Amino acid sequence: MKQDTTLTAHPSGLPTEQIAELRKLAAAAAERSYSPYSKFRVGAALMLEDGSIYTGCNIENASYRLTICAENSAIANAINKAGPKIYVRAIAVANLNNAASMPCGACRQILLEFGGPSTWIFGPGENGLVDVSLGDLLPFAFHLAT
Repeated sequence: MKQDTTLTAHPSGLPTEQIAELRKLAAAAAERSYSPYSKFRVGAALMLEDGSIYTGCNIENASYRLTICAENSAIANAINKAGPKIYVRAIAVANLNNAASMPCGACRQILLEFGGPSTWIFGPGENGLVDVSLGDLLPFAFHLAT
């Protein structure tokens, strides 16, 4: 019996076809980036625990510190539509510059706020595509003691 590889689960538990769709949506979001200064166009597509998908793109500002990353844009979009009690299961990041661009440190911390160590990140790395859990990408994350 021949196995259908499109339904084979990735270590994230997501089917490979679903990961490919997240990557495709992230690349489409990068097309809408506002990046007149750096020309570094980034998009993100995140999947919530319920399977819904939200996208975002980077939005630059002449004062670079005020730039909004694509990951944060996607999270803001998800919260705007689904409310503040979201859980990010996975996020794909893409850029139109063919460069490595995993989420920055600030985005990793924000992803932790709305996901957890088991949230998966799919993005471009130094030697091709990288699939990594947030726990592996941010091993010593900050947690506010409550």
